[in-house]
Amino acid sequence: MAVALAALLAGCAGSADDDGKKAAGAYPADRSEAKGAAASGGSVGAAGSDCALPVRFDVAEHWKPKAIDAGAEPSKASKGSGDDLGAAVADSLLHQGPVTAACEIDAKPAGHIGFLRVWTGTAGTTDPGTVLRQFVAAEDGAGKATYRSVRTGGGLKGVEVEYLYTSELLDETKKETALAVGTPDGPVVLHLGGMDTEEHEAMRPAYELAKRTLRLG
Repeated sequence: MAVALAALLAGCAGSADDDGKKAAGAYPADRSEAKGAAASGGSVGAAGSDCALPVRFDVAEHWKPKAIDAGAEPSKASKGSGDDLGAAVADSLLHQGPVTAACEIDAKPAGHIGFLRVWTGTAGTTDPGTVLRQFVAAEDGAGKATYRSVRTGGGLKGVEVEYLYTSELLDETKKETALAVGTPDGPVVLHLGGMDTEEHEAMRPAYELAKRTLRLG
């Protein structure tokens, strides 16, 4: 069970945010211009779509969305048995900081190895910047995090982070990107991983498309 869930959610965002300070001039004004544009293959988030979410955004052509049924709360499973250990691993993969996995958009049909994942929190959860820092801090292996304030194409204010994630198992370091926004139904985090930094950069236009079209559902 643990192996299957690890494959399902491989590449989730990692931990500590270093000093959490924005590096001035570290990013172009419009990342979509820097990384190119992805063609839209439809949208996700509205009721009746593959993933019902508090927000809507366009999905890159050929990318395939799938809802994740993670449950409302982490279980209280102990590590006293194999089944309990599997449940604890599931909790650690499906719940990260204050948010829960809700949707994953698979890049494999578009020729890449990785996912754009959507995580959601409960209404009344704190501001996007705090949520994002807690999201990154919730998993070991991340560092050199750089945060900045952003506004999506749909007018939502948010915070974006780029950081490096190091896997102890693979002894490799790769780039990760995440964006958090607030909604009346709670915070939403978009996270782009990838098998390695090269795949991450190749998938970046799909992330930029989502950010550019992100709006309330």
